[in-house]
Amino acid sequence: MPIRTYGDPVLNTVAREIENIDGAIASLAETMIETMYQAPGVGLAANQIGVQKRLFVYDKGDGPVVVVNPRIVESDGEWTYEEGCLSVPGLSWEITRPNEIFLVGLDLDGNEISIETNEFEGRIFQHEMDHLDGILLVERLTDDQKKQAKKELSRRAMDLPARDPDGLRSLLGDR
Repeated sequence: MPIRTYGDPVLNTVAREIENIDGAIASLAETMIETMYQAPGVGLAANQIGVQKRLFVYDKGDGPVVVVNPRIVESDGEWTYEEGCLSVPGLSWEITRPNEIFLVGLDLDGNEISIETNEFEGRIFQHEMDHLDGILLVERLTDDQKKQAKKELSRRAMDLPARDPDGLRSLLGDR
């Protein structure tokens, strides 16, 4: 499935809790895992493919994991790391987030899961939770990073004819 990118309003919408984990949710998770690997990425939230459900998938190298209705219940420390996003392709920034994370949620069988982790896996959880809460990576940037990011994202929007679906920008010479 296509991954929604910066500027798509679905990325700024809070995803809804999943009431019933059924075959449709399992199928969605399978599609998300496939999409994540094809991107390629290490995590993908449902709203990144336009589905407003609280679900994310990830693979830190040990195989795919699905987390339904995740919540971060504790966090501690700080860790700065270069972070990118499939919804803002080709760009990354140094971002400081909590280092230690305690996440709870459900697996596809409806069993409660709890994961205490840090560094890279913790970063994945925070990043995907941000997506589910309607927060895009660029909102986590410092003021200087935001200025640079907006300049680059604006330049990209103006340079890509594919982002001119009605042809108006081309007709007006505003490529």
